[in-house]
Amino acid sequence: AAAIVLFLAITAFVYLFISRKNAPEKNIAKTAEKPPLNNDIGPGGNHALLTLADGSVIVLDSTNKGVVSTQGNIKVEKSDNGRLVYLINGKTVTENDEAFYNTITTPRGGQYQVTLSDGTQVWLNAASSIRFPVIFTGKERRVEVTGETYFEVAKNPAKPFKVQAGKSEVEVLGTHFNINAYDDEDAIRTTLLEGQVKVSVPSIGEQATRYLAPGQQSGISRSGAISIINDADIEEVMAWKNGRFQFNSAGLQSILRQLSRWYDVDVEYRGNV
Repeated sequence: AAAIVLFLAITAFVYLFISRKNAPEKNIAKTAEKPPLNNDIGPGGNHALLTLADGSVIVLDSTNKGVVSTQGNIKVEKSDNGRLVYLINGKTVTENDEAFYNTITTPRGGQYQVTLSDGTQVWLNAASSIRFPVIFTGKERRVEVTGETYFEVAKNPAKPFKVQAGKSEVEVLGTHFNINAYDDEDAIRTTLLEGQVKVSVPSIGEQATRYLAPGQQSGISRSGAISIINDADIEEVMAWKNGRFQFNSAGLQSILRQLSRWYDVDVEYRGNV
């Protein structure tokens, strides 16, 4: 009985297979492939300009790996992964020697990463900049930023690391944090991932000073008032560094501001949006 059932099953399968193979092909409507739009806009990439102390500008995304610039005995090299690295060769530089300040600027649609001479690693988001000395001397390490930057500061208890962003100043010894200081945002936001930082508004005084613990975020309004969020969404804050967009209850205009920076487009609002 089992053999008969197996024979009938195989016969039915072969019959259905041959019948379907020999059946006339039906005319199935196919959706025509749409041609690519002429105004398609590609995503951003590693694009940045390095401005040297003498005013000369180097386009970093078009330079090959190796030595990019030599300033005294200080060499600027571009590594295999495109990162900019500063190397010190025994050159003594005074703290106020403007001849050894450099600036890295990313356009809209650009990002970049640099390792400063003390080992601090900096990531720049689109439409951002950092001004820094090629060698840190004196009692502190100080840089100035615009736009959005993420820092992994090399530890040096004897020499605090200070970041100036608009009205705000962030002071650390060694830690990981993100600063969002775009001009078109309503506040300067500092988010701490690791360690401890002191956030202040020097123009107001000590009453405008807060200490952040990991997971906290400070917001400094245009008037200088400081607010604290205790449970900041770290994944959303750091999405840009990890190559993603991530939004949680974000407003449309906030979302489009990020898109416009990364795709280098302007957004026009018409009517009641």
